[in-house]
Amino acid sequence: MSEFKHIVRIADTDLDGKKSVMFALTGIKGIGLRMARCIVNHLGFDANQKLGEMSDEDIEKLRKFVEEEIESLPSWVLNRRKDPYTGKDLHLLSKDVDFAKMVDIEMMIRMKCYRGSRHAKGKKVRGQRTRSTGRSGRTVGVVRRKK
Repeated sequence: MSEFKHIVRIADTDLDGKKSVMFALTGIKGIGLRMARCIVNHLGFDANQKLGEMSDEDIEKLRKFVEEEIESLPSWVLNRRKDPYTGKDLHLLSKDVDFAKMVDIEMMIRMKCYRGSRHAKGKKVRGQRTRSTGRSGRTVGVVRRKK
């Protein structure tokens, strides 16, 4: 049996070998618990096995699936379905998640849609109240008139 690996590198992310496979995969940005469970079930691994105890072949199989073949899972699991630029179902990981979010916000700002204008002004976007919260630089409260 091979030695215990304390750090395993998958998708440009260092994962903790002491965690179980399913919870270690959640350390990759773009993979949550549901996606990790789907990956483990698809590959037929034991979800409770420690990542550092896996054989080199299994780790390589896991790395190859996460980095290259993750889009073979059902489309309802993926985090970027019907991408506006390509029209394909994609699953973004690590830096690509942040980049896609930034590009989407810039597109909304250029379109001058309501959400884009709210982003541009730095105000709340999702319909929260702004009368009493979300203030920056000022104290929240009633301003009284001087007598």
